[in-house]
Amino acid sequence: MSLYCGIACRRKSFWCFRLLSTYVTKTRYLFELKEDDDACKKAQQTGAFYLFHSLAPLLQKSGHQYQAPRHSLLELERLLAKFGQDTQRIEDSVLIGCSEQHEAWFALDLGLNSSSSINASLQKSEMETELKGSFTKLRKALFQLNTKDASLLTTAQALLRWHDAHQFCSRSGQPTKKNMAGSKRVCPSSKIIYYPQIQVNLKELEAAGWFSHDEVTTALRKNNPYTQQQNGTFWLPPKLAIAHQLIKEWVEKPSCSPLPA
Repeated sequence: MSLYCGIACRRKSFWCFRLLSTYVTKTRYLFELKEDDDACKKAQQTGAFYLFHSLAPLLQKSGHQYQAPRHSLLELERLLAKFGQDTQRIEDSVLIGCSEQHEAWFALDLGLNSSSSINASLQKSEMETELKGSFTKLRKALFQLNTKDASLLTTAQALLRWHDAHQFCSRSGQPTKKNMAGSKRVCPSSKIIYYPQIQVNLKELEAAGWFSHDEVTTALRKNNPYTQQQNGTFWLPPKLAIAHQLIKEWVEKPSCSPLPA
């Protein structure tokens, strides 16, 4: 018995060490990409891009679920060339994460104008036809995405929104310049460095006010995110989504006011 317990403990320790090691290496790799523009540009060669249009992610319908298609750098360059766009637009992308195999993930919005780019926004309908998908508001599709995509797209949308709102220096009024990873913006004139402050946009949250406190509590306790309630289907956000944490906080603090739409 003691031998079995010893083997089990060693196996558990091994897996814990492996998980910790993977986390550390991923964190170090992401830090390198955020600080080294050359390393980040090199990572784009083998990375994957999630596309947005005016902060709405490109999604493809698969049954009752949405999937977020990914595109390689070569595919993205071909797409931009087809629509008469300069590949320099790819520099407007932001780093949103990486896999355990160090495949970097980026997000690029083709519907926002950049102060550092001469390219205007691309037509939404033409892009959807070409990409065989639709640019859908994240709050409408969040509950029909898997946990990984929901978390990545939420992070990507927040970063893209922040960069869109901070294209000019608050002191000098001059355009700010984004580094390759999008981890900061610098004002060449005042030398001020701006770092992304990711805040929750309440307009992107689904209201839980349509359901009673008990119904929401029951949904949180179940593993199935699609819970059939008396008043309809309650689509519970994935556990890693910001909306899920806010709904959970609302449930745990019933004295709080209902979440806004």
